Amino acid sequence: MSERVVVDPITRIEGHLRIEAQTDGDTITDAYSSGTMVRGIEIILRGRDPRDAWAFAQRICGVCTLVHGIASVRAVEDALNYSIPHNAQLIRNLMIGAQYVHDHVMHFYHLHALDWVDVVSALKADPKATSELAQTVSPSWPKSSPGYFADTQKRIKEFVESGQLGIFANGYWGHPAYKLPPEANLMAVAHYLEALEWQRNVVQIHTILGGKNPHPNFLVGGAPSAISINAEGGMGATSLNQTGLSTIKNVIENMQRFVDQVYVPDTLAIASFYKDWGAQGEGTGNFLCYGDFPDKDTSDIGSFLVPRGVILNRDLSTIHDVDLNAENEIEEYVSHSWYKYQGGKENGLHPYKGETEFNYDGPEPPYQQLDVDKGYSWLKSPRWKGHAMEVGPLARALMLYAKGHEQTKELVNHTLKTLDVPVQALFSTLGRTAARTIETKIFADTMMSWYNQLVDNIRNGDVKTFNETLWEPSTWPSECKGVGYTEAPRGALAHWIVIKDGKIDNYQAVVPSTWNAGPRDAKNQPGPYEAALKGHKLHDPKQPIEILRTIHSFDPCIACAVHVTDPDGEELIKVKAV
Repeated sequence: MSERVVVDPITRIEGHLRIEAQTDGDTITDAYSSGTMVRGIEIILRGRDPRDAWAFAQRICGVCTLVHGIASVRAVEDALNYSIPHNAQLIRNLMIGAQYVHDHVMHFYHLHALDWVDVVSALKADPKATSELAQTVSPSWPKSSPGYFADTQKRIKEFVESGQLGIFANGYWGHPAYKLPPEANLMAVAHYLEALEWQRNVVQIHTILGGKNPHPNFLVGGAPSAISINAEGGMGATSLNQTGLSTIKNVIENMQRFVDQVYVPDTLAIASFYKDWGAQGEGTGNFLCYGDFPDKDTSDIGSFLVPRGVILNRDLSTIHDVDLNAENEIEEYVSHSWYKYQGGKENGLHPYKGETEFNYDGPEPPYQQLDVDKGYSWLKSPRWKGHAMEVGPLARALMLYAKGHEQTKELVNHTLKTLDVPVQALFSTLGRTAARTIETKIFADTMMSWYNQLVDNIRNGDVKTFNETLWEPSTWPSECKGVGYTEAPRGALAHWIVIKDGKIDNYQAVVPSTWNAGPRDAKNQPGPYEAALKGHKLHDPKQPIEILRTIHSFDPCIACAVHVTDPDGEELIKVKAV
């Protein structure tokens, strides 16, 4: 019997996402992804000073705390052909790298792990056996005694007995899809709580280099992190000084330690119980990377740590070039979105010519089901040369692997061998989750190299972090355009800007969750979320943990793709925090 399973909202993500899955018996035959908030940031930016755009664009999201700022300043710099000092590039690399490591660890433990870890089952665990397991999985991690796990178990019990699970509420505990033994569940919950403490330390890199977190400061033409050296050659008391540099080094070492001794081992340990998920959850089979982490200049694409390119139909032997400025490559469609284009909904528009005009024609809320033959999402449908593309950690890991990056090849091959799964398992829910762990290890290791380069530059007397030559609008052409891109934790992110007479004439951001979560296009091609759910079997449609596992493997951030406004574009509510 055919029926529609509706999950709204998808929990443990940023923003509002609705999934409707059409089923035949217990099998999903089609899925529909709907962003249920409306986007408006591009409208807000029109007419503003391009040098201020980052401060507005960065508020697109509170989870991706800096990547929109990076994309925005790079867009302006690209439009003006504005180069930045090497130190500024290293500072940006460090800040983006810190975002990756922080974001991925938090995603694994606090947004995704509970799809695989049964918190209530941890109450049945033997703390002594859990200690033995933990010392086998993570032999160098100090928090592994029986007493430590007994204390953790007591904390969980207090949550349960109070009738308020708090941070562990709203889980499908006891669902037969959970396969971990109680001891593995207890170990994972303990690490969940440790990660909460750990993340409070790692954000210091953003506060030192950007002034605060979330939403650190940025600067068109460089970085706001002035470096001060006194006459004796020691670090001064203001700006980025020896204390700040030492703290950054300690934070990076702390990141590496947690990733190496907890995150990586936990991923392998948990995945070993769910190897069947290496055969389901594939999306479109097409993968896109803009590339990021340049050596010195974003114009030197060959120096990027993460390469740029496209993989089509799983073919790792052929990497297709990507041109972000070519108007016949990247286009956004709105045929199934609640927007309209002046030239008609069937047309695709390159972001330089992008339009943001609301056109809600969906059912009047509250409603039972979407009319998927019409518009059904506030997300647009980006396409590369007509192809629906997956972006994110899996796309990056595959690109690095295909390009022969030695550390990636070693980590991927080790993961496949350890789990005893074929290479095809990469194209799956399990592969997507493992790829996120793999790249976290790579970036955590590389951050120390960027740090050492920055310190060496300072020791050699290079303290420049800002290029002032093109700061004044009087030096700008009357009209120009540019694209700023980065590889955000969730995937390829780019902002396109058109500047006329010193003001923003058009601004379009195409974000990772738009690539992944967008609806069908004019050709009825599903987006990656929609494609990845097809074929899933649901044990219980009222507890659709199978849907959550695959959707969460993408790490959705719908707030990046949509924003709240009322029908007249006015602010809905203002909250004063005291």
